Amino acid sequence: MRLKDDEKLRAIAEATFTLVEQTGLSGLTMAAIAREAGLATGTLYVYFKSKEELMVALYEQAKTATTASLMQGDDPKAPFRSRFRHMWKNLLEHRLTHYAQAVFVEQYYNSPWFSEESRHLSARLIKDWIDLFETAKAQQILKDVPTVLLINSFGGSVRETANLLRSGALAHTDANLAIAFGLCWDGIKA
Repeated sequence: MRLKDDEKLRAIAEATFTLVEQTGLSGLTMAAIAREAGLATGTLYVYFKSKEELMVALYEQAKTATTASLMQGDDPKAPFRSRFRHMWKNLLEHRLTHYAQAVFVEQYYNSPWFSEESRHLSARLIKDWIDLFETAKAQQILKDVPTVLLINSFGGSVRETANLLRSGALAHTDANLAIAFGLCWDGIKA
């Protein structure tokens, strides 16, 4: 694609994420996205034939970016607790930096529009992460409970810590982040 086309795609993504953060996924319309992106509605339909097609594409983009940020700088030789702390911080910083995108991912994942295609993509993208949790469970480092519960506890800790930081209820200090991660770790460790 030409550079101009990439700019339009970026504008469409940013507009969609912003609108979902502001008004939610259910109230999202193609006309509102086009308006927010500074495009004609017809132009938006050139890029995406439907709202569903747009959501699938943006979920793929956002989920891929989130997963990549999670494992960035992971040292497979480091102790598990250090690895999990590193990933927790990565996910927290990604969420704080790309908050509207994170809201979109969560709303889409929990919506009736969440497609089988997106479900398979998500499973493929987090496979290495699931394997890490499974290995830690097998070595009795993490609780022997369904892995989905461990992952949701981890992700929930990140989500709620980000919310506290964004609202100002918790100061963004190394000490507070250490406490927040410690609570998460205490909840999932064996």
